[in-house]
Amino acid sequence: MDTAPGHPRRPVPAAFRIATDDDLEAVLVHQGAFYAAEGYRFDEAAARVALRGLAGDPGRGRLWVLDDGGAVCGYLAVTFGWSLEFQGRDAFVDELYLAPSQRGRGLGGAAIGLAEEACRAAGVRALHLEVERDNAAGRALYRRSGFEDHERILMTKRLTPPR
Repeated sequence: MDTAPGHPRRPVPAAFRIATDDDLEAVLVHQGAFYAAEGYRFDEAAARVALRGLAGDPGRGRLWVLDDGGAVCGYLAVTFGWSLEFQGRDAFVDELYLAPSQRGRGLGGAAIGLAEEACRAAGVRALHLEVERDNAAGRALYRRSGFEDHERILMTKRLTPPR
């Protein structure tokens, strides 16, 4: 934001923007920190391939980074699917991570708002997400954003690709 001559520039607040190839290494660092904090298995090489696949194909979804003065301080990944229950395209907030220095500033809510806006523009009928049961702050954020717990259990089976 420019100011009148003679006045110092105000710092640009952190904001989300679409990720570029140049951002992927920084996203991997944050993803590794996120997975470590949650106790998830992290395979950096596989994560790199998955990030490139999402960032390089808008038909799969969107990948944004939180940019704070040129430094990547978090990321948001939304992936697209198809739902019979919701009669069309649906989407999943696959990952939302903010560096600890960025938390408590309203950026989580801004990220969810961004995801909703992008999904509406892409014709998405329903937006889903998952949150750890013991993540009270995350659950509160998502409830404030209009998400409802349907008392369903998300179950997953990893499939190995055919040889």
